[in-house]
Amino acid sequence: MSTPGRGTAGTGAGTGIRLHAPAPGWSLDADVVVVGSGVAGLTAALRCAAGGRRTVVVTKARLDDGSTRWAQGGIAAALGDGDTPEQHLDDTLVAGAGLCDEEAVRLLVTEGPGAVRRLMAAGAVFDTSAETGEIELTREGGHHRRRIAHAGGDATGAEISRALVGAVQAAGIETVENALVLDLLQDARGRTAGVTLHVMGEGQHDGVGAVHAPAVILATGGMGQVFSATTNPSVSTGDGVALALRAGAEVSDLEFVQFHPTVLFLGADAEGQQPLVSEAVRGEGAYLVDADGVRFMTGQHELAELAPRDIVAKGIMRRMQEQGAAHMYLDARHFGAEMWEQRFPTILASCRAHGIDPVTEPIPVAPAAHYASGGVRTDLQGRTTVPGLYACGEVACTGVHGANRLASNSLLEGLVFAERIADDIVASPPAGSGPGVPVPASGPLQPAGARYEVQRIMTDGAGVLRSAGSLRTAAEALEGLYATALNELEAHGKTAEPGVDTWEATNLLCVARVLVAAARQRVETRGCHWREDHPDRDDADWRRHLVVRLSATEKRALVVIPTDSADFPSVRHPLTTQSLEQ
Repeated sequence: MSTPGRGTAGTGAGTGIRLHAPAPGWSLDADVVVVGSGVAGLTAALRCAAGGRRTVVVTKARLDDGSTRWAQGGIAAALGDGDTPEQHLDDTLVAGAGLCDEEAVRLLVTEGPGAVRRLMAAGAVFDTSAETGEIELTREGGHHRRRIAHAGGDATGAEISRALVGAVQAAGIETVENALVLDLLQDARGRTAGVTLHVMGEGQHDGVGAVHAPAVILATGGMGQVFSATTNPSVSTGDGVALALRAGAEVSDLEFVQFHPTVLFLGADAEGQQPLVSEAVRGEGAYLVDADGVRFMTGQHELAELAPRDIVAKGIMRRMQEQGAAHMYLDARHFGAEMWEQRFPTILASCRAHGIDPVTEPIPVAPAAHYASGGVRTDLQGRTTVPGLYACGEVACTGVHGANRLASNSLLEGLVFAERIADDIVASPPAGSGPGVPVPASGPLQPAGARYEVQRIMTDGAGVLRSAGSLRTAAEALEGLYATALNELEAHGKTAEPGVDTWEATNLLCVARVLVAAARQRVETRGCHWREDHPDRDDADWRRHLVVRLSATEKRALVVIPTDSADFPSVRHPLTTQSLEQ
């Protein structure tokens, strides 16, 4: 699939919407500020610093507490004998259900093996074969070959995080921990001039401050906390996507939220971060069964339990509906105790902590929100539609994942595109930018309790199964939350008290409104977007992307722009718009 005209970012225009917050009481100066400390953020920071750029890393929790460390399965790359980038590309395109940008995928799979080897040079240690000493590769859903490198059996993310955090500390890169990023600073031309942020707790910096820099790299991770049950940590509240939208950037494909098929079922009312049962367990031969022990994925797809995640999640949900069951089971009793203890020690411990022993009994599982395939729209160098603002990792939409991410491509995407961003920044003279222009806050803050209202609304109306009715109900409820707070602000000058809880709730409402707006427009089933009322894929009308931005003139308007084709659009050229009132 060609992408003619895909080029550099043009002049961005902010929306004028900012979070209500105290004025910054402290500041730092840098060439680059990286927001996030997962694989994407730390890789970008290391490469920028090595290129001579003054780099500051800002992270919402501790430096080693990003989403990366929760990754169990591994990192996909064509590293094994007989495997090729072309085969990896083919599997990725199939999983993406017709919406991957082929140029972006080709970059991912060709640059991926080298990026993994550089990660190893930075200190990451992957599991190797006792016989050959080569990296031990396994297989996951959607892959036709064993190409998943893992560490500690099922603790790959933790090992990658350990290595990168150690490298950042050894390099002496300045870090600001426990800091929630608030808004982008922009100069009079709309160009990036840094970020405002709030540091939680005592330390060298405390309260609201600013990092002034002409380049900002968003690597803030996902937005899984928009749903009641998710595999994402509590910090994944869509802060990067919301910040980018307020700054005038465009987002794309936000309707494609991947629900991981096999999340440990802890009860119908379970909320917050749920334990993941890695796809690698199925890759090693575990079966999905119902309460009667019947394998229900056999015959539904040539790969059965190893079909792409959207297909497995739908298979589980259909069986649950047919039987009126709250969950299905993952049966790996045939592994035996030794394999469980050596290959999946983290999952084994997690299951046993919840009273389930997978050595002797099937594991109850159900789908839960896992990964945002869409995000802030970028070009192949990670540049967004706002000059000086970059995005990589789960917060970004590079075109790699299309309508459904292929298993274990996420860590690889973070690596490859973080390197490309750093190379773009280092290759150019440090960009000059004027001082950030203060913009009065014009949008209302949500009360802290709105977080749980948003999660309930989204789980009921925009979860695995969606319909025109459920999405309309969700849209109306979300609009009600927004309108109530906006009316209080405009009529009485009142808004919720600024603070971490209210900023996070406001960000969640922002991304929820965009997700539902896009899901309502896409009247088909494709990838991980499943419309019960439109169960078929419609390539004639819907093999295209939906690009969304906040209106700069109307406070309630989301501008939703269908592209003309499946080609991932350039971030340089403005698109013809149609306004969708929420």
